[in-house]
Amino acid sequence: MTFRIGIISDTHGLLRPEAVRCLAGVDHIIHGGDIGLPEIITALRGIAPVTAIRGNVDTGGWAVEYTETKLVHLAGRAIYVLHDLKTLQIDPVLQGIDLIVSGHSHVPRMETVDGVLYLNPGSAGPRRFKLPVTLATVDITRDRIQPSMRSLVSG
Repeated sequence: MTFRIGIISDTHGLLRPEAVRCLAGVDHIIHGGDIGLPEIITALRGIAPVTAIRGNVDTGGWAVEYTETKLVHLAGRAIYVLHDLKTLQIDPVLQGIDLIVSGHSHVPRMETVDGVLYLNPGSAGPRRFKLPVTLATVDITRDRIQPSMRSLVSG
């Protein structure tokens, strides 16, 4: 059986219809911060349960309910979520973390280091410079974690 997680970050107040379509059918959504507006999380919760953290642009009163980091266990895997990977203050290998989710840079990245998958889904919000507009999905089975990057706009 496969458990699918949708991973989105840096929406900056914009939830694109393409993102909603890509996330349809996921079992859980992780938002890596820079949400922008509380309505984004409300809309995502209409798709699946949501784990979200606060990013550097999430400064309004609504954002106080979100922590800067979160450890969540899904499908038997430990997932650590923070906005800016440069602020990581734990040793994920010692902590038994399977997946690190971050955002902030707007640059999509998937890399496994010492058995830990580092995933930045890029930015799903307004396009910044010439960076792609993306999100990711992660399929978790008993034996593996399979990430996939999804482009939300062409060109």
